[in-house]
Amino acid sequence: MRIKIDTKERFKVITIIEPHLTARMAVEFSEILKKGHEADSSTAESFTHLVVVMSAIQEIEKDGIQLLASIQKEFYAQDHSFVYCSLQPVVEAAIKEAGVYDMMNITPTESEAWDILQMEEIERELLKDPDA
Repeated sequence: MRIKIDTKERFKVITIIEPHLTARMAVEFSEILKKGHEADSSTAESFTHLVVVMSAIQEIEKDGIQLLASIQKEFYAQDHSFVYCSLQPVVEAAIKEAGVYDMMNITPTESEAWDILQMEEIERELLKDPDA
């Protein structure tokens, strides 16, 4: 599976460079993200807050969609941000048909994804327990 990783100041942008995302590729992507998510946060290999750019994907398998939704859920369970962006209309329709669109954090553009990450960071700061 071909991906490109760009490191920003507070998050990473992962661009999937594949026209067809199979279930097997989604598993491989999940393993890459899990390894990065479990890495020491002080290392360059660490993924805590992510934007996943999906603009190159023209086709996606249903099993892959379910896995993408579960990946995002795992990140949010650990209080980390995760946003998918730049979906092609056919991919967006497939995600809606799979019934997980409303559970996923999806934006039309990468810029809007960055905005969500920043807003979630502000929200985490505001909700932090002052006694902790």
